[in-house]
Amino acid sequence: MTTTTTTALTHIANLVTNDPSLGDGTPLGLIRDAAVVIDGDRVVWTGESSRAPATDNAVDAGGRAVVPGFVDSHSHLVFAGDRTAEFNARMSGRPYSAGGIRTTVAATRAASDDELSANVARYLGEALRQGTTTFETKSGYGLTVEDEARALRIAARHTDEVTFLGAHIVSPDYADDPAGYVDLVTGPMLDACAPHARWIDVFCERGAFDEDQARTILTAGLAKGLHPRVHANQLGHGPGVRLAVELDAASADHCTHLDDADLDALGQGSTVATLLPGAEFSTRAAWPDARRILGAGATVALSTDCNPGSSFTSSMPFCVALAVRDMGMTPDEAIWSATAGGAAALRRTDIGRITPGARADLVLLDAPSHVHLAYRPGVPLVRAVWRAGARVV
Repeated sequence: MTTTTTTALTHIANLVTNDPSLGDGTPLGLIRDAAVVIDGDRVVWTGESSRAPATDNAVDAGGRAVVPGFVDSHSHLVFAGDRTAEFNARMSGRPYSAGGIRTTVAATRAASDDELSANVARYLGEALRQGTTTFETKSGYGLTVEDEARALRIAARHTDEVTFLGAHIVSPDYADDPAGYVDLVTGPMLDACAPHARWIDVFCERGAFDEDQARTILTAGLAKGLHPRVHANQLGHGPGVRLAVELDAASADHCTHLDDADLDALGQGSTVATLLPGAEFSTRAAWPDARRILGAGATVALSTDCNPGSSFTSSMPFCVALAVRDMGMTPDEAIWSATAGGAAALRRTDIGRITPGARADLVLLDAPSHVHLAYRPGVPLVRAVWRAGARVV
């Protein structure tokens, strides 16, 4: 017979539940002077602290805020090396393009499985200490059948949210035969990779894959049971967002350059617009207009895009601050997008919220309100983290 231990977090100044039926009735479902009760790996009660039921253990939040664990729905963590020289040159005036990926491909192919797995664990440790309790990560730095499959096997040791991105760029081995590379991605590579992934992604962008190639790749993935995600409209306007909506992709990621038709598509479909402010920060590119996207009725997620080339950050709080400062989001919108929005981008209902039945992923902030994540940028405000009911930070 197994038993679970109940724990109450009490005297929470502001609790973000992301359940509008609770608390103040806003999308954040904010409860003041709140408590949360955890039983095993689940939240079983939320409400005012004075009404909390008896539990086996109690943790006094001391007038601090609690928010759901961050859901990072877009990262590229299976890689070796870094691109310090490229970043330095870019900050000295050279513009970003997709070609730098080849540098990481070479380093990743040369690395051992143990080295790659250790890198994933290192960056996940960084993210966890900053409140990220769920993350998605991709392949895409192998670009051979063997290297893509091993990247996904390694990623699957660390997360269930694994994405096959053989279509990151055309492999250097197929520089003169992009059609042949698409055949490889949709044939032997997909066969080898599909058992290890939940998602399929494609970089639909100039310098990577055009609309027809992207549709072919994503459709092949769907036939193998992988659901689409799309790198869309990052470097310029293109067909990626509308293709994502057409194929009911879980997310269209970047969404930097959008026209009215793109916005209409996002507003009418179920595809989440995932914004990646770390990429704009690191490449000095134009910022996505989050106000315009939200105004179209689209669901917005925030994510780090952690990768060695264009966004080498694992910090969701940093991305929240950037979204508020430079993309026009309110602090409430940004925290929702970094938690519930990320869950929507992964088509998950068990995470990104603190409400009975949800997985007990909670972040205790060393601040009285979630607004401090944007108000005090760069300050390490995460005091404690619970993931699936276990205190891990």
